Amino acid sequence: MFISGTGPVPVSNSVAVALADFERRQPAMKFAICNELFGDWTFERVCQFVRRTGYDGLEIAPYTLAPAIDAFSPEARADHARVARDAGIEITGLHWLLARTQGLHLTAPERNIRQHTAAYLIELGHACADLGGEVMVFGSPGQRSLLPGVSAEQAHAYAAEVFRAAMPAIADRGVRLCIEPLSAVETDFITSCAEGLELVRAVDHPAFQLHLDVKAMASESRPIVDLIRAHGAGAGHFHANDANLRGPGFGETDFVPILAALQASGYRGWVSVEVFDPWPDPPTVARESLAYLRNSAPLGPTGESEPG
Repeated sequence: MFISGTGPVPVSNSVAVALADFERRQPAMKFAICNELFGDWTFERVCQFVRRTGYDGLEIAPYTLAPAIDAFSPEARADHARVARDAGIEITGLHWLLARTQGLHLTAPERNIRQHTAAYLIELGHACADLGGEVMVFGSPGQRSLLPGVSAEQAHAYAAEVFRAAMPAIADRGVRLCIEPLSAVETDFITSCAEGLELVRAVDHPAFQLHLDVKAMASESRPIVDLIRAHGAGAGHFHANDANLRGPGFGETDFVPILAALQASGYRGWVSVEVFDPWPDPPTVARESLAYLRNSAPLGPTGESEPG
């Protein structure tokens, strides 16, 4: 259940210590959080809370803005960009790109549906750029899973077709599009980093990249750290969450080796908290997740040693 009280949530001593220690160590990582965690909070309230908590970036699910992206007007986009800017928060980009949409599907056998999906992705690219974002993450399991009669090989060809059609216009706006491998529990299309990389190679566009998600990588047979070492340098974005669907630090997933491997890989993008289970409540999840990540992050360029 989302708890949307108006009062501030007290910061525990452990959180305060972690935040203070972070300021001293200054890890070379940028942390963001996904906005759907906050339920029905106003966009202004989310931006102000996220910045006050210590995040630098906010990642947005388009369905929180409007039922369809073409209903989110240029004026509304400019207003949201201003609200974020006034709060001192950077909009990193968009994810859950096709969630709650109608008539869109990445691997549909009907050409007109694929064309409509490509056109919608282009409009999302415009919205992302108008908001000041630079990355879009394609997860949307419900709009990519195999439909009856469609083989994995056909789905791969259909998806590559859609992304090849959309990428030039998206890249022209300075936006990158990342395919997110998901667990087999969520979808039957692109369920490993290796399969995601195959699609990246098929699309063959410099602004189409692989996305890494901790919860999804935890479902693979290969250790998360090994996957990051193999793919981190070429990844376009990174989601931080526990294998139990909660925030980082709310389960048994150890982020110390994960963040060390991520930095060692050469990845220099956002580390964005994406939570599916908001227990115990959104403010606590946001604060404790950030404190845990900061406490787990490699040391930054302050003269102290970093993990090799």
